[in-house]
Amino acid sequence: MRSHKPANDSQPSRRRPVHGVIVRSTRPTIVFVTVCTKNRQPWLDTHENHELLRSVWSAATAWRVGYYMLMPDHLHLFAAPDLPELPLRNWVKYCKSQFTKAHGVKNHRWQDDYWDRRLRSGESYNAKWEYVAANPVRHGLVARAEDWPFQGTLFELEW
Repeated sequence: MRSHKPANDSQPSRRRPVHGVIVRSTRPTIVFVTVCTKNRQPWLDTHENHELLRSVWSAATAWRVGYYMLMPDHLHLFAAPDLPELPLRNWVKYCKSQFTKAHGVKNHRWQDDYWDRRLRSGESYNAKWEYVAANPVRHGLVARAEDWPFQGTLFELEW
């Protein structure tokens, strides 16, 4: 049996995330998604951007957004498919495109790709959200997570 470990026992680094969420009708699908601004430029955390993203996500109904968090240079969201035949990759690309068109600030751009991870249980959804909700505190933006204004929930995602 061959080992898939590199000879130097270090973990291989990935430059690009691996995508491909398999939606099964036999169990819930909730995906944790992270999208970064181009070169991690800090322009995302404004009330206008917050409302615009909520509007884009509400109109892009193939995937429903549950909890989400906007940070200055990235966002986290949890999504579940409403139309399982539309790949998450297409939905993320569409949302970034719609936001960019409506936002209209030429030097405010997204990184080309994004990161996603399918959650395995309702407990991991809650635990991952608790970690994400503490982001503004860890970054020194607010003293208490609930004071960060750029977060919320669009849809209740049921496990």
